[in-house]
Amino acid sequence: MKIGIFDPYLDDLGGGEKYMMTIAQCLSLKHKVDVFWDNPKDLELLLKRFSLDLSKVKLTGNIFSPKISTTSRFIKTMKYDAIIVLSDGSIPIVFPKLFIHIQEPLNRMQNNSLLDKVKLSRVNSFFCNSEYTKHFIDKRFFLKTHVVYPPVDLHPKNIKKENIILHVGRFRIKNIKNDDFKKQNVMIKVFKKMVDNGLTNWKFVLAVSVLDKDIKDFEEMKKTADNYPVEFLVNKLNDKLWDIYSKSKIYWHASGFGEDLEKHPEFAEHFGISTVEAMGAGAVPVVINAGGQKEIIKNGNTGFLWSSLEELESKTLLLINDEKKLSEMSKNAKISVAKFTSENFCSKINELIT
Repeated sequence: MKIGIFDPYLDDLGGGEKYMMTIAQCLSLKHKVDVFWDNPKDLELLLKRFSLDLSKVKLTGNIFSPKISTTSRFIKTMKYDAIIVLSDGSIPIVFPKLFIHIQEPLNRMQNNSLLDKVKLSRVNSFFCNSEYTKHFIDKRFFLKTHVVYPPVDLHPKNIKKENIILHVGRFRIKNIKNDDFKKQNVMIKVFKKMVDNGLTNWKFVLAVSVLDKDIKDFEEMKKTADNYPVEFLVNKLNDKLWDIYSKSKIYWHASGFGEDLEKHPEFAEHFGISTVEAMGAGAVPVVINAGGQKEIIKNGNTGFLWSSLEELESKTLLLINDEKKLSEMSKNAKISVAKFTSENFCSKINELIT
């Protein structure tokens, strides 16, 4: 088969982009795969960041660019057997089989007009990254979708654990109209409070990716942690991230805290790849009871879910003060995430597409 793949956010270097390019990597083992994009440097940065192998994938011009007419796009797709698109709610008109991936709960989708309904009828399958995303898409747009969980390559290192609470995530994704999506400021405040109340010999490490346009805001956030045992690791590659994952004992995540998730479900974590990675390295997650996190963690067994900042603090202190409990949950966490492998992901994608 000849397969084309399009991700309109390929220069964003996020989890969705890793998801789509892992699809490309998987399918390229048995099929001819083209990625529709104009700037090779964006792809190079993505490959470097996520250690992907796209040596068998061809980068071709972006036929979904606004510069390309609908007719021309339709004709160009005739040489493909299937097209896979990461959708923002729009549905393209293409000739071959069409598979639409939806990465987050969407507020809109092309499904009202007669033309929209024709477009929808041409889609062979919709697939989401979690039951959380699926729930909102099915409910809002009356669609039948499949869930294919993201692939998580686990590379824990044999490094001695240290008294570290870790958070991994991008800093301030402003394009979703929320200037603190990952709630990093919130977590810093909680940790500072714990230190003020007597916590010693522990540090909070935030491993964050920061775009140039956000440097000023990031530096302002860093200042709020002055004189506290808070460390920032900025734009580290996967290998270095596994160093800190492997050293850490506890993992924090707070996306969605304080938000109206019925109105804005996109503000919660859609799945939680970094949580799975942390668990794979034996860090016990203490994460918000929202979004895709609830699908990853068995509360009280492989980690803790919390709904208030008081719970975040108390459940973290429970682990800090009970080494036996921490060790037991660490082992459970490692075992539980084995299902999120690239092999399982590739098998399900091949089954869905071919």
